[in-house]
Amino acid sequence: MDIESPVVFANVILPIPLPRLFTYRVPESLVTDIAPGQRAIVQFGARRFYSAIVHDIHSVKPEGYEVKEIISLLDDKPVVNSIQLKFWKWIADYYICSVGEVMKAALPSGLKLESETRVFFNADFETSEPLSDSEELILNLLSERNMLSVQDIAKIYKKRDLLKVIKKLVDAGALMIEESLRDRHRVKSETYVELLPHLCYETELKLLFDTLGKAPKQLQFLTRFVELSGIFTPSIAEVSRKLLISDIKGGSVVLKTLIKKNVFRTYEKNIAQAAPESSEHSLKPLSEAQQEALTQVKEQFVDKPVVLLHGYTASGKTELYIHLIDEQIKAGKQVLYLLPEIALTTQIINRLANAFGDKVGIYHSKFSDSDRVKVWKGLVDEQMQQRYQVILGVRSSVFLPFENLGLIIVDEEHENTYKQFDPAPRYHARDVAIVLAGMHGAKTLLGTATPSIETYFNSKSGKYGLVELFRRYSDVELPEISLANIEYARMRKQMKSHFHPILLESIKTALDQGEQVILFQNKRGFSPYFQCADCQAIPRCKNCDVSLTYHKNLNQLVCHYCGYSTSKIAHCSACGSTSMVMRGFGTEKIEDELSLFFPGRSVARMDLDTTRSRRAYEEMIADFESHDLDILVGTQMVTKGLDFDNVSLVGVLDADHLLNFPDFRAYERSFQLMSQVSGRAGRKNKRGKVIIQTTDPQNYVLQDVIKNDFQHLYQSQLADRQGFGYPPFTRLIQLTLKHKNQAVLDPAADYLASSLRKIFGKRVYGPEYPLVSRISNWYQKNIMIKIERQASVIRAKELITEAINDLHAYQQFQSVTIQPDVDPM
Repeated sequence: MDIESPVVFANVILPIPLPRLFTYRVPESLVTDIAPGQRAIVQFGARRFYSAIVHDIHSVKPEGYEVKEIISLLDDKPVVNSIQLKFWKWIADYYICSVGEVMKAALPSGLKLESETRVFFNADFETSEPLSDSEELILNLLSERNMLSVQDIAKIYKKRDLLKVIKKLVDAGALMIEESLRDRHRVKSETYVELLPHLCYETELKLLFDTLGKAPKQLQFLTRFVELSGIFTPSIAEVSRKLLISDIKGGSVVLKTLIKKNVFRTYEKNIAQAAPESSEHSLKPLSEAQQEALTQVKEQFVDKPVVLLHGYTASGKTELYIHLIDEQIKAGKQVLYLLPEIALTTQIINRLANAFGDKVGIYHSKFSDSDRVKVWKGLVDEQMQQRYQVILGVRSSVFLPFENLGLIIVDEEHENTYKQFDPAPRYHARDVAIVLAGMHGAKTLLGTATPSIETYFNSKSGKYGLVELFRRYSDVELPEISLANIEYARMRKQMKSHFHPILLESIKTALDQGEQVILFQNKRGFSPYFQCADCQAIPRCKNCDVSLTYHKNLNQLVCHYCGYSTSKIAHCSACGSTSMVMRGFGTEKIEDELSLFFPGRSVARMDLDTTRSRRAYEEMIADFESHDLDILVGTQMVTKGLDFDNVSLVGVLDADHLLNFPDFRAYERSFQLMSQVSGRAGRKNKRGKVIIQTTDPQNYVLQDVIKNDFQHLYQSQLADRQGFGYPPFTRLIQLTLKHKNQAVLDPAADYLASSLRKIFGKRVYGPEYPLVSRISNWYQKNIMIKIERQASVIRAKELITEAINDLHAYQQFQSVTIQPDVDPM
C-alpha cells in the first residue's frame, strides 16, 4: 500500500502593498527543490502572475479558501538569504509598510518579473541552440508586435510556465524586459571628435587656419587635432574628446565653441565595459593623527558596535576607511561603503580600485540593470568569475545579499539623501545599515565633519563610540571664512546684481592667480518666480500649489514638483499688465551673470538639470579636476565630499534662504551645508577662503560656521529640541493623507487626528496643510505624532495602524491614501 506524501505549502512574499504573506501549495515535483529565498512563479488573482520570494515552507493548510499551486521555480539556488528575509521584515515593521513593498525596493528589476512587466523583441538575436516550441511561439509573437506586457502574452500563451519561458529567453538575449531596453542605450561609450566633412580638404582647412588667426586658443585646438588625427597622412586616427582636451587649458569650452562654429562634431563609440583596474597597490601610510584615530576606532569597536568618526574636512577620513577595509578583506570579510550621492562614487571608486583592484563592486541606480544583477550575483554565486568583497554604493546597497559582512562605513552620515522619501519603504540608510550590521555581527563606522544632532547625541550618551580627528592632512589650515553683509551693500548701492563687491573681487583675484572657484546656491533654475509689478500676482502651477521657476535655457516656466511647463509669460493673467519681473535667482542665473562679469572664463553649472546622467556628472568632474573649468556653480551637490586641489575660493550666495527655512532642522542643516562647502576650499597646498553672503551676520549659526564651533551649535540645538520635544528626545511619525478631492480629504484628516488623540493625547499635532498642499492635483495634509524615547514604539505603531484601518472601514474614506513616515527628515 502506497503512503501518500504529505502536502507541502510555502509562504511567499509578493511585491504588493498588502501587509501579509501568501500561501501556495508546492507541487510534488518541486518539493525537493524548493527553499526559502528562491523566486517562485505564482498566480495572484484571476490573471496576474508574479515572481514571488519563498519565505518559509510548512505543512499547515490555510482555512477558508482554495490554495493555488506554485507554477514553477526560477532559481536553482536562493537569490535572497535568511538574513535578508529577517532584515526585510524588520524594515516593514519599523517603517510601517508591507514586506512586499520592501521586496520591490530591494530587488533589481532583472530579478523581478510580473504581469505588468513589458517585454521587447531583440531583433539582433541569433540562436546558437534549437528553441523549444514554447520559446518559438513567444518569440514569434514578440517579433510580430515588438512589445507586449506579460499579461498580454498570457492571453495567447495559456500555459503555466509562461514566466519561466520568458526568463529563459531574456537570459538568452532573445527578449528584453523594459528596463533592459533602456539599458541598451547606456552601453559604456567614449566621445570622439571629427571635422565636418566640408573641412576635410587641405584648401578648406588652410582657410580655416587663417580665419582662426585671431583666436589663439581655437587655433591651438585645431592644430592639436590635426596632429592627433594625422588627417593628411596615410594612417588617419580617430581622436577621443578626452585626449584632445587634456593638453589644452579650457579645452572643453574651446571645443563647444568650435562645434557652434561648425568646425567639429562629436560622435559616440561603444567600448567594452571596463572593470576597475585589477592591479592592487600598497596603501598610503597614515599620518600620526590618522594612525591615532584608527587605533581608537579599533579600540572602540571592542565594546561598541557603532562608532562615530568626527573629523574635519580634509582630515583624511577616506584613507582611514581604506586601512579598515584592508583589514576586513584580509580576514575574508565583506565591506559595504555607503555614500549619500551617486555623484561621490566617481572620485572614491578610483581610490578604492587603486587599493583593492577588482574586489570592488559599484551598485547604484545609474548603472544598468544587468550590471546591478551582476553585482548581486557576484556576492552570492560561487560560480561567478567576479566575486566582490567591497561594495561602494548608495542607500539601496543595504539590500544586497551579503553573506559575510564585517564592516559598514556610512560616509557623510549626516546627509538627508540617505532617507528614502517615495515610494515606501521610507527608510533611512544610515539607521537600517546599523541594524543590518547587527544582524551580521559586523561593525558600523559613521564618518562626517558635521554630525547629525541625533548621531552626536548617541555618541555623547555612550550608545555609540566617538573618535575625533581634528587635524587636517598635511596640517593644511582650515579656510578663512568671512561674512559679506548684502543688506549693508544694497543700502549703499554697492551690489552688482546678486554679488557683493568683496566676493566679485575675490573671484577675480583667484582667477588671476590660476586658481578655481566654487559658488553655492541651493536653488536651481534661472529665477525662482515671476511676479506682476502692478498687482503682485505670481504665476503658479496648474497642478500644484507652488510658483513656477523660470529656466532660461528652455525659455520655460517649470514646476519642480510635477514637471508641468509653460512658455514665458508676457502679461499678467490676473490684471493683464505686461510688467512681469523676475524675483530671486537660481544656479542658471548665476552661471549666466558670471559669463558677463568674467568673459573668457569657463563656467559650469552642477545641479539636477545638468547632471541627469551619470556620464554628464563624470565629465563635469573630470573637466574641473583637469582645470578646464574655472568656476563651478552648483546646488548642494557641490558640498558633498568632492576633492579638488586647485580650489582657493568658495562663495555661499544666499545663506539666509537656508537659515530661514521653516523646519526644526534648518539651523543644523545650514551649519552642515556651509561647513561642508567651505571644506572644498584650500584642500591641498594653501589656506582657502570662504565668503558667505547674508543680511544677518550676527546669526549664531553663521558665527559657529566661522569658528568651526560644532559644540556650540550642538548645545544650542539640544536645548531647543528638548524644550519643544523634538528628536533626539522624541521619535516622530508623520502621516500624510492624500486625495484628489479636498472635500473628502479634510474630514478624513480630522477623523484620523481625533482618533489618534484619544490614544496619544497631546502628542498628536495637526492635521495641517504642508508648505506645498497640492502636488499633481493630489491635496495633502499632515498629522505629526511625537513618541517619547522611553515609550514602546512598536505598540505605538500598532495603534496607529489600527486607527488607519478604522478610518478605511468607512466607505467615503476608503479612497484616501495614507503614507506613514517614521523618523521623517
